[in-house]
Amino acid sequence: MLRSMYSGVSGMRGFQTKLDVIGNNIANVNTVGFKSGRVMFKDIMSQTVSGVTAPAEGESGGINAKQIGLGVSIGSIDTVHTGGSAMTTNNPLDLRIDGDGFFLVKLSEDQEIPFLTRAGDFHLDAARQLVTSDGLLVCNSDGDILEPIDETVTAFSIAANGVIMQKMDTGETLEGGTIGVAKVANPEGLEKIGGNLYRITLNAEADGEPEYTNPNNTELGTGAIVAGQLEMSNVDLTGEFTEMIVAQRGFQANSRIITTSDEVLQEVVNLKR
Repeated sequence: MLRSMYSGVSGMRGFQTKLDVIGNNIANVNTVGFKSGRVMFKDIMSQTVSGVTAPAEGESGGINAKQIGLGVSIGSIDTVHTGGSAMTTNNPLDLRIDGDGFFLVKLSEDQEIPFLTRAGDFHLDAARQLVTSDGLLVCNSDGDILEPIDETVTAFSIAANGVIMQKMDTGETLEGGTIGVAKVANPEGLEKIGGNLYRITLNAEADGEPEYTNPNNTELGTGAIVAGQLEMSNVDLTGEFTEMIVAQRGFQANSRIITTSDEVLQEVVNLKR
């Protein structure tokens, strides 16, 4: 009887975590490049009341084990790396990766391994460096910080392969640096650190460093860059509200298990009267 009470407690804890993840997803429904999370449950080890007996042909039949489950625990909290919808802004510094890959950004040249992001809302600072909205510096296809755009450049555009096409004050058009992307073996292994950034981990890449390359690399399967567009959050509000209702009902049902177990215990106590 007390097992049911502890099982109910574990269920309430699990569904509370699920509601926390759902709440974060809904809060980031309009966050550029955000990838939603999901909670997966797993059962806790069952208590075996009696074990299995093997059958003996013509003599006795086999008996199944009698096991009582002890509740539920969180199996995993996954990051779902499906593509978000495209929002057209017509801003030449707004970039979207149409496919796999991550932009590379660094706090400074001293940072060895760049952070990764899918948010391509970039800007030019006063030093004519390509930066994020938080001032992180965008990297090239070698994982190094891009060189500042020269003052002799009057206009520029970014091609699908990441090359910065620069129109010089002389009227000629020259190729500048190349905006790099990273290919990660296991994107779900990346660590979220806030600010639309991911940190590489040993479960994302075995050697702890992503593979730097150009956008639109058909051999590695990285997506092309689309200028003038942003990748929005991949949160599906309809699905999130449905899961929220399921989590709420699950929480209520598990709390009812605790209440019912308490009522049964009360009846046992009252037997003495």
